[in-house]
Amino acid sequence: MEQKLKDLLIKQINEELYSSYLYLAMASDFESKNMKGMAAWMSKQSMEETGHGMKIYRYLQERGEKPVLAQIDKPQESWNSPKDAFEASLKHEKHITGCIDKLVKAARAAEDFATEIFLQWFVTEQVEEEANVSDVLAKLEMVGGKSTGLYMLDRELGQRQ
Repeated sequence: MEQKLKDLLIKQINEELYSSYLYLAMASDFESKNMKGMAAWMSKQSMEETGHGMKIYRYLQERGEKPVLAQIDKPQESWNSPKDAFEASLKHEKHITGCIDKLVKAARAAEDFATEIFLQWFVTEQVEEEANVSDVLAKLEMVGGKSTGLYMLDRELGQRQ
């Protein structure tokens, strides 16, 4: 595997683990505000992101490469509203989509077809990630900050499998 591609994959592990950290911080913030459903949604999202990082970690090992991990940055601690948190989430997911696109381009340039095929799962996953957050944002727009609507949405988000 080309060093540049390996370095980008290792950087993506860090991006995915930072995503996990970010969503865990959001879960903590929601929990502290007694929005247990949104906290549960974000907690599940955090676990999913850890899984994404581990998927890349294992792939590198299968290819005979040693992932050398970097420090994970501290995420923001609180948000002004559920809408602010989910807007930050969507912005972050778009950032991750850009990172995945960069990885695919690097795999193509290196003619590393195995890595390009491996990354297709992440391309598809990012479409789903952005759609899920956009769906929650649309519902937050509908309720417009009204406590009854937020209560119902919080309950709905707590049902995420």
